[in-house]
Amino acid sequence: MSITKHAAQSQVMTEEVSFRYDYALGEVAGKFMDGLREGKILATRCSKSAMVYLPPRAFCERTFELCDSWVEAGTSGVIESSTIVVRGFEGSRPPPIAVAFVRLDGVDSAIPNYVEGLDMSDVDKAMEKIRPGARVNVAFIPVPQGRVTDFYFVLA
Repeated sequence: MSITKHAAQSQVMTEEVSFRYDYALGEVAGKFMDGLREGKILATRCSKSAMVYLPPRAFCERTFELCDSWVEAGTSGVIESSTIVVRGFEGSRPPPIAVAFVRLDGVDSAIPNYVEGLDMSDVDKAMEKIRPGARVNVAFIPVPQGRVTDFYFVLA
């Protein structure tokens, strides 16, 4: 830890903190992550309501029944909402960063993730390209690890 004085004689404390976090996935999230490792995006389905959920859920939001089957989501979809983050923070990707909630084909809910491959030299133009209703495709990193960041979206 170091303490420095700035021009206005205020003190600023700089400290680096690192920690490991273990997250218990459970049955539903565990199967979802296993699917990602295999290059598949899996969603849950409730046979009583016919709703398909992504991210997958254990229970249906309409019937309060267990989601009783798994389906593979489509590899393309439509942007429901989006944003471009122009201010970063330490440890994050360098801005600007495009993020969108996408409803993949065959699914009734939307999942967020990064939108890659945009020309970010003009943020307003990039934002217009990821407006709600725009179509995107799913792409996977070369070696999926079973993490949400194994996939991302690219404009269709």
